[in-house]
Amino acid sequence: MNGEVLNEILYEYEKKRDRALYSQRLRQKKVYLKVPEIRELDNEISNTGFLISKAILENPDCYEEKVKEIKDKMEKLKMKKAVLLTENNIPLEYLDVVYECDNCKDTGFLESGEKCPCLKQALISRAYKMSNIEEAIKVENFQTFDINIFPDTPFEGEKLTPRENMVNVVAIAEGFVNNFHEKNGENLLFYGSTGLGKTFLCNCIAKGLIDKNKMVIYQTAFKILEIIESHRFRRNERLFDDMDYEILFTSDLLIIDDLGTEVANTFTNAEIFNIVNTRLINGSKTIISTNLTPKEISDTYTDRVFSRVLEKFIPLKFYGPDLRWER
Repeated sequence: MNGEVLNEILYEYEKKRDRALYSQRLRQKKVYLKVPEIRELDNEISNTGFLISKAILENPDCYEEKVKEIKDKMEKLKMKKAVLLTENNIPLEYLDVVYECDNCKDTGFLESGEKCPCLKQALISRAYKMSNIEEAIKVENFQTFDINIFPDTPFEGEKLTPRENMVNVVAIAEGFVNNFHEKNGENLLFYGSTGLGKTFLCNCIAKGLIDKNKMVIYQTAFKILEIIESHRFRRNERLFDDMDYEILFTSDLLIIDDLGTEVANTFTNAEIFNIVNTRLINGSKTIISTNLTPKEISDTYTDRVFSRVLEKFIPLKFYGPDLRWER
């Protein structure tokens, strides 16, 4: 069954490549009509490429000089083609195949043979049935984020207005996405009551990183514990059981939403700590979103979990009126 799902996704990748090649051929046809000489050059370049293989086959022991001669000829042809494109105001990359993922050229696999991050994300999306999140990030992202819905008036003794506070929070969130590749040990803790934009901002970050072909897992704490229990006790033999569990530790970013809504006991506390601590040790980044205050987190979880969160996470407080009612 696992293989069937992979085959389905790889078939989708094949269709992506077909679309990319078809689009390239349409652009190529337009260019050939406008500048027929480019068609002739492309044919000559193609034929010259065959000569390299021929030279190696005919002289397997001393083909280097002949191959160099052919390559020099090919470079001159490509230069001539570039000049023609430039003279006719056609971008040099206009005739290239434009893939959705440049890393794997829409094959799903890197040159090393490893799965491309985009394929891993596709498998994860299928495994986690993330369609709801995928739909959410289409409308909840940094481009649609409206800072003006946060009131710019003082709020219950806070130094900054809700809007001023969110300007700072969003700036940190955008920096988190832009600098995600850096090994800076940066993790985020969003806390505050419901209806203040925590989930929206998590979706913004998820969208920003998925667009960068990063592997993003977004699950509630309750769902994460379901996955852990299924893995530990094998209550059922669901598809992707092992992958569900493993990628909690190995994904580029894990977003734990609604921390504190799960049933808190020794087992759940230890499992949450294990996930967070392992990711911290491995340098993998995590975002935790919770309705609990820092004191409530301390009361709910063990001291070592709480101290680890405070030590390695940037705490960002969300406050203001419930935006669900404001809307």
